[in-house]
Amino acid sequence: MTTFTTAQIPALTGRTVIVTGANSGIGRFAATALAGRGARVVLAVRDPAKGAAAAAGMTGDVEVRRLDLADLASVRAFAEGWTGPIDLLINNAGVMIPPPTRTADGFELQFGTNHLGHFALTNLLLPQVRGRVVTVASSAHRAGKIDFADLNWERRPYRAFPAYAQSKLANLLFTAELHRRLTEAGSPVLATAAHPGLAATNLLGHLDDRSRWNRLQTAVVNRFAQSEADGASPTLYAAVADVPGGSYAGPDGLFEGRGAPKLVGRSKKARDGAVARRLWTVSEELTGVTFPLAAQPAR
Repeated sequence: MTTFTTAQIPALTGRTVIVTGANSGIGRFAATALAGRGARVVLAVRDPAKGAAAAAGMTGDVEVRRLDLADLASVRAFAEGWTGPIDLLINNAGVMIPPPTRTADGFELQFGTNHLGHFALTNLLLPQVRGRVVTVASSAHRAGKIDFADLNWERRPYRAFPAYAQSKLANLLFTAELHRRLTEAGSPVLATAAHPGLAATNLLGHLDDRSRWNRLQTAVVNRFAQSEADGASPTLYAAVADVPGGSYAGPDGLFEGRGAPKLVGRSKKARDGAVARRLWTVSEELTGVTFPLAAQPAR
């Protein structure tokens, strides 16, 4: 089997790509690679100044638009301002193990940003998507649990990593249910997911480096992580390779920590269709955004 590399990305002239959180990390590398193959790439970022700095280092047709996934008003404004078809939507932006923080709408920051923000964005843009939706998850989903009684950590003491793991499990359940709904609607759009393994990004950049434990975490990640380029490979693989809807890509190395991208497995919890459907319904209630496509009548 041939190992996937960015050289295998097909020519994308005339295609439009949106990458959330593309001002740094694997999102920036993915955007750079896709723009380099001729795509029109939109960097959907919370800080336009940082987005412009990232865009300045890219070649091709690149633009920057503001999108704050922790604010549903910003998500709606982005979607309302969009015109034209979308060939590829990459739900890449995310936050990881921050201190207790709420979104503009009162959600726990990781669940609100990593899952609900992308849930709303995808459904609002879906009528214009004609290619693929890729959502970046994490191997941390295996430690996750969807606690419907306390999705936003209002009844329990906040624990950053379990909250992160819940949000990443939600990413995979979202992808599975999106794939099911797209199939039922007879849509040609594919929903896939990917995880970068252990990649050196700025996800841990919010940690207070005065803490010895935080410094240790950062040092371990930086010592054993693969590069941003390698970390972006599963995302690009899920975006352009010949894979079926519902696929999940990750590194092929030990514990999926690093290596070339391939299709990988997911936890039993991530394959629970009943939980995926329930999470979708709850997410619609929390965001006020619903699936925009009608199911095709049975033949």
